[in-house]
Amino acid sequence: MKVTGVVLPFLPLCRRLLPSRLAGLSLALLKATALELAILAGHVLLYPSGIAQERRPGPQLPGQEPAQLPTETNPPVVLLHGFIDNRSVFVLLRRSLAQHGRHQVESLNYSPLTCDIRTAAELLGRHIEQICERTGSRQVDVVGHSLGGLIARYYVQCLGGDLRVRTLVTLGTPHSGTRVVPLANAHPIVRQMRPGSPVLEELARPAPGCRTHFVSFWSDLDHLMDPLETACIDHPDLMAQNVRVTGIGHLALPVHPAVATGIRQALDTARTGAEATAQAGGLTVA
Repeated sequence: MKVTGVVLPFLPLCRRLLPSRLAGLSLALLKATALELAILAGHVLLYPSGIAQERRPGPQLPGQEPAQLPTETNPPVVLLHGFIDNRSVFVLLRRSLAQHGRHQVESLNYSPLTCDIRTAAELLGRHIEQICERTGSRQVDVVGHSLGGLIARYYVQCLGGDLRVRTLVTLGTPHSGTRVVPLANAHPIVRQMRPGSPVLEELARPAPGCRTHFVSFWSDLDHLMDPLETACIDHPDLMAQNVRVTGIGHLALPVHPAVATGIRQALDTARTGAEATAQAGGLTVA
């Protein structure tokens, strides 16, 4: 897959002024930053549309014929946004999934005032149980951006969610904790995303027999991951594949079409434990 950025008018000048290796890194960073700013501007416009919770089918009235849900061989997909965000971040990803046959896609909003990853994970668990009851599906797939991936992982590892979650895809999730923006430590949930926090120590504990397959997308230009490799899953008991994304930043991960293709491939590929282990080194999106 090819991740492309924007073309800036001053790039030829940068190439002349900077050494080749440094210029290559700087130009990639400039293009990724420009793309991040464009995505941020678009997301600010879309944000109000995602504040309210998604409408879901209500209970059947007495004597009413039950609604016929579309028959799908794939499980429903649950999308979980990041810190101080909402479901509007997934507008393009939802469209991509729907265009390729994934019609049962739902988003969950959790409050920006949420102060505990554990509480958010319990909310996610109740939401998934409702989806399974409503659709008749035994399992779901989950895609989590940033903090959303950490919430989903806690549900899978610590709350028995591996029974319900077939595949968990994380996008720029600080699995080992991030040190970026120290001033943000005033928020309790940010402290839980710091290296060595009690929540991350819980996730580092043994998880024998975990049935969920993990796919973690991480970017080499993600300004919110410090260090960058914190967005990789490194746990001996988990079936995990780490996918390196080259040339885009944190905000582009749930938006870029090349990443959306990678997400669809991850969800469409049912791997056994042996196959997941064999591919644990990951692949590169360049």
